Amino acid sequence: MLRVWSLALVTGGVAMAQAVFTASPTGPVTIEAALAAARQTGPDQPRRIVLADGVYPVTRTLTLGPADSRLTIEAAPGARPLLLGGRRITGWQPDGDGLWAAPVPAAASGTWDFRLLVVDGRSCPRARLPESGHFNCLNQWDVPWMSTTGGGWKRKPTEEELTTLRYRPEDLGPWLDLKNAELTIYHSWDESVVGVAGRDEATHTLRLKPRCGHPPGSFRNPRYVVWNVRQGLTKPGQWYLDRAAGKVVYRPLPGEDLARAEVYAPVVDTILRAAGTAASPVRELVVRGLRLAVAGTPLRTGGFGANAFDGAVQLVECPGARLERLEVFNVGGQGIKADTRGVRIERCDVHHTGAGGILARAGQAVVTDNRIHDVGLTYPSAIALWGGGKDPGGSLYAHNDIDHCPYTAIACGGQDHTIASNRIRHAMEVLHDGAAIYITFCQRVTVKGNWVSDIQYDGGPSQSHAYYLDEQAEDCLVEGNLAVGCGSPSHNHMARRNTLRGNVFLTTGDLFLHFPKSSEFTLARNVLAAGGAVVCRGPEAVTGWDRNVIWSAQGKIEGRPFQNYSAGAAQPLAAQGGTVFADPRASVTGGKVTFPADSPAAGLDLDVSGAGPR
Repeated sequence: MLRVWSLALVTGGVAMAQAVFTASPTGPVTIEAALAAARQTGPDQPRRIVLADGVYPVTRTLTLGPADSRLTIEAAPGARPLLLGGRRITGWQPDGDGLWAAPVPAAASGTWDFRLLVVDGRSCPRARLPESGHFNCLNQWDVPWMSTTGGGWKRKPTEEELTTLRYRPEDLGPWLDLKNAELTIYHSWDESVVGVAGRDEATHTLRLKPRCGHPPGSFRNPRYVVWNVRQGLTKPGQWYLDRAAGKVVYRPLPGEDLARAEVYAPVVDTILRAAGTAASPVRELVVRGLRLAVAGTPLRTGGFGANAFDGAVQLVECPGARLERLEVFNVGGQGIKADTRGVRIERCDVHHTGAGGILARAGQAVVTDNRIHDVGLTYPSAIALWGGGKDPGGSLYAHNDIDHCPYTAIACGGQDHTIASNRIRHAMEVLHDGAAIYITFCQRVTVKGNWVSDIQYDGGPSQSHAYYLDEQAEDCLVEGNLAVGCGSPSHNHMARRNTLRGNVFLTTGDLFLHFPKSSEFTLARNVLAAGGAVVCRGPEAVTGWDRNVIWSAQGKIEGRPFQNYSAGAAQPLAAQGGTVFADPRASVTGGKVTFPADSPAAGLDLDVSGAGPR
């Protein structure tokens, strides 16, 4: 029996009745039944669906439309209901060599294909070759990249160049199972995940499907990895899907009992989807307090930011939607993908995703106080938090805590946005040409009060950075930010009229600033201190120097003018505009930077201890 009651809401001084429907995983009312009942009341009346605690299997995407406007779906007080987009796999038997297998007949027929396996709540790594590191392909692609603004490759690659990989015969032997093997081919800021359509053993060539986003070997990057073959099951906890035999094969952890384990694979790519149109949107949708897990992805090249993949939570044309206190985890694609203006995403926890964490780049968004970590497990081009839009007033991305992402932590384009008080650690762990905070094709974006640490950098001109203003970034402000342990705290490319002010950049090794093809920058009251050298590549781009403090423990502070993308000969950097070369003697405790009273930076009190969720 459907349980319904009414609550009185007061809007504009007028009392309105609100129908409330309850659902439970043990019955008698399912989520689908509660949705159907709520729609009967009409979209002009606010309605609420309350979910009791427990696990709700979702074998078909829960789909909302304009008829679900003014609907709230939320957890009951004290409950944390779980919407599970997977099917349990049972019937495990020994499969030789310490492995176990369970039948999945639909895999052999091609009707169930997946890249995610969750065992007792743990997202398990797939079988991998080599066990660590990478293979190197033999493809050569020396065509220049002309930048995105310049149209990409100077010569467009052919279909053959996008669908063939030449390998070393000692890497891939006759054992390679073409029906099961998948490859991740690394480029620079993205990757291609592809299957194998055929093989020529005489020429050591694989034919790939689908085609890659860039040719193998492009960007002078020959790296690739093979997944989902039995030979790659070298560590406990790994698995692969044997499509030929119709089974899942798994190497158990020590003491793990598969007869009792809860093993799930995804049957949907999106668990909850709300979609309207510009003419008929879904209005005033609220989703609060739910947990969502186990969603998949198809075999497809994801492109920049793995944008091709859907979210476990997907919003399209839902202006004013609010997502609050959600936990989205163990999913193959994006965690939350909100292609809608005016969305609010607050106090959510998004982690262990195959692609990105939160995408909200349609404009007028508020994305605050979220925890995002361990993203990009399958598609390392994933962006933990991706914003943007050109709406007046811009969007706010603030007080988010982000760590362990293979590429960029926060990316943003558009205009008039604020990226403030975010805490970011261990970004750029796999791919190159990105940053903890990366903004591009944007105007009047403010990056303020953020705290970035532990971004590894090897000294190259286009690698891994803390704060990165890329193509057509204009009239932006980077102010009052902290970067600790980042060899390249500020990278700027094809950008102009931007200001770096009141930032503190500290590292024990060499410290680099980059300004290729940039102009009209202002550097004011920044503190740069390095245990090694301080190198400014492209100092001619800085036309305004004002009271910076720069220190190299090695006594090596130099500039290297750019000729196109080549840095010229090193020469001592001139101290301009009241800039001094002296030890600031900075001390950092919990995000608060202090200086002794006689420090040349004593007047700069930087405190970002409030960065991260409040």
